[in-house]
Parts: sequence; structure tokens; C-alpha cells
Amino acid sequence: MSTLSSTVLSQLESQAIELPSWAFGNSGTRFKVFTTPGTPRTIQEKLADAAQVNKLTGLAPRVALHIPWDKVDDYAALKKTAADLGVSLGTVNSNTFQDDVYKFGSLTHIDAGIRQKAIDHHFECIDVMNAVGSQDLKIWLADGTNYPGQGDLRGRQDRLQDSLEKIYARIGEEQRLVLEYKFFEPAFYHTDVPDWGSSYAQVSALGDRAMVCLDTGHHAPGTNIEFIVMQLLRLEKLGSFDFNSRFYADDDLIVGAADPFQLFRILFEVVRGGGYGPGSPVAFMLDQCHNVEDKIPGQLRSVLNVQEMTARALIVDRDALDAAQNAEDVMLANGILMDAFYTDVRPDLAAWRESRGLPADPMKAYASSGYQTQIAEDRVGGTQSSWGA
Repeated sequence: MSTLSSTVLSQLESQAIELPSWAFGNSGTRFKVFTTPGTPRTIQEKLADAAQVNKLTGLAPRVALHIPWDKVDDYAALKKTAADLGVSLGTVNSNTFQDDVYKFGSLTHIDAGIRQKAIDHHFECIDVMNAVGSQDLKIWLADGTNYPGQGDLRGRQDRLQDSLEKIYARIGEEQRLVLEYKFFEPAFYHTDVPDWGSSYAQVSALGDRAMVCLDTGHHAPGTNIEFIVMQLLRLEKLGSFDFNSRFYADDDLIVGAADPFQLFRILFEVVRGGGYGPGSPVAFMLDQCHNVEDKIPGQLRSVLNVQEMTARALIVDRDALDAAQNAEDVMLANGILMDAFYTDVRPDLAAWRESRGLPADPMKAYASSGYQTQIAEDRVGGTQSSWGA
């Protein structure tokens, strides 16, 4: 007996999960970045690997860029390369955390010249957006301080607002500025955008086309992330997700690996709050770094995990849940949610994939495709892409 109705299956048709280009390069920790056979050496090879994920799942039609890691001379040619591979270019991510001049901040820096350098970098990212047809400029800042008294907390917020206003004024009418937050790291005493409230305060002052990005790994242990999702949807300021998993800090693991139930709860609030579907302003994206696992299988597993938990969120009996909540029936309401979570939707999703000409088991299909062996043989020489390059 099918567990997924035709209505739910039709809702899954529109699901799109953007892949990060950097997930296909070598990644690691501050202790070690391991090299692996077949790792891309260029953005074009990253796009080829991302296209494999979309080919096998039908879930990943866009690839996010990171500037300057993915910088090229001809973005029109890069856009065509992506299209020829069956994908498109999505979010453009800025980088103000690797130049030496940003040691004490970028958009918040006390030196107006350094702030302008960071602003100009974002102007460059907007130029890239215009060239590739991207909707979103995503900003994550490493800005912060390590010691009490090191910087003027209020002054840094004021300077950040001024910098963001200049960047926001440059984006197009159909484009958005999306501000990500992170509660710590690399700054340890305070981070200039540490939580959803700080991001919300900054983007609300900018305008309707400024939104918050929620990275699921950027929260303290025990944080009720689905509550934040609900609030941002309620306030109409949730612009995008960066999906990953954490055990301790910003671990950037395969989404759903650490706490599948949390992923389900998050996606239930997304569905309940109108954040899922063709008319939704919320962009789904992965933000992961594969250190010990192969890159393409890591991305395959991630998009499949998001799809599975989305399907479970969609089968929650909302009418029954509303009735139980209104009747203050605690156990019944919880049981309705848990019934959906424990439903095994994988057989139905496998059959659905086959009906669309996709492999029932994308992980198995990739393992037997020979693609991993082929790229390991072909990609010899040159410099492997890695975190920071």
C-alpha cells in the first residue's frame, strides 16, 4: 500500500536543492585537509560533478558559486557550461574572511578603506550575479572579536549597517541580499552577526529584498531551530537554508546525519509556514564540507535525506493535528507528528523516481556508474580544489 498520495508526490515534483560548488573540493578541519582522487581542479569540473547529483536524483538543478574561489574570466561561458551539463548557476557567496586585511573585520572594520574594499568585493559579486542570472547574494561574515574590550560592539553594528546599505543599494530589483548568522567561530568572544535576531534586525532596516539565511549548523547545542524557522517565516524574512548537520559546533556534516528528527521538525515548520512550494521565497541549499567521505555520494545522500524528510513532513495529518492541539490532547498531537516521522517513505520515493526515468537507488546507481573511477583516472595533475581555493 502506498504511503505517499498523488497530492504529496505532485508537491515533491517542484523540490529543488541547490548544491554548493565547494562541497566537491577537498575539505577538512584546521588540522588537516585530505586530498582525494578525482577531486575537481576547476569550477567546470565542480559543475560536472554537481550535474551527476542532479542526473541521478532530479533534485539539484542549481549550483551555488563562491567568489573568489570560483572566479573566471568569462561568466557567460561558465553559464553555458552549466546549462550544457543540465544545471544552472544559483546563489553567489561572498568571501571577506581570507584576506589578511580582514584580520580585525571587513564590513565592520574601523578603517573606512578596508570597509570599502569589502564593499567593493560585494559589488564584484553582484556583477557576477548579473552575468550568470543569479537571484541571491549571500553574505556570511567572520567579523567579531576574541576579547572583551577589543572592539566597540555598538560601533561595529553601526558600521555593518552602513556597509550593508551600500551593498543593498546596488542589487537589482529581482535580486536579494541574504545575511547569514553564526553564533561563534572564528571570533570567540563575540560575532557581529551571531544569531537570527541580529540578522533580522540588520536586514529589516534594509528593505523587502533583504532576508535571513539560516544555516542549520550555526546554533548552540539544544537550540530549537524549528522555532526560529517558524518565527522567520511568520515575519516573512526567511530567505534561504544552508542544510547540514552538527554534533558539536559547525561540523558541516551530511544533513540529517546527526539528528534526522530535527530535520523533520524543521521541514514540518517550513511546510506549515508556507515556506515550501513553487510560490515560496525560501531557497533550499546545502552547505557542507566532505572531509572523510567521497564528495558526490555525500551530496547524493544529503539531497535524498532532505527529500525523505520533506515527504514525511507533507504526510502529517494537519487536520487531525489541529484538532488534537485545539482539544489540548498532548499525547494524540505528539503521536500524529511521530506517526509521520516514523513512516518509511523510501519505497514510494524509489518507485516515484523510476516513474520519472531516474534510478530507484541513486546511491547504488552512482557506485556502479564508473564515474568515480573515471574522474580519478582523468583528473591527474593540476591543483585540486580545496577549502579556500
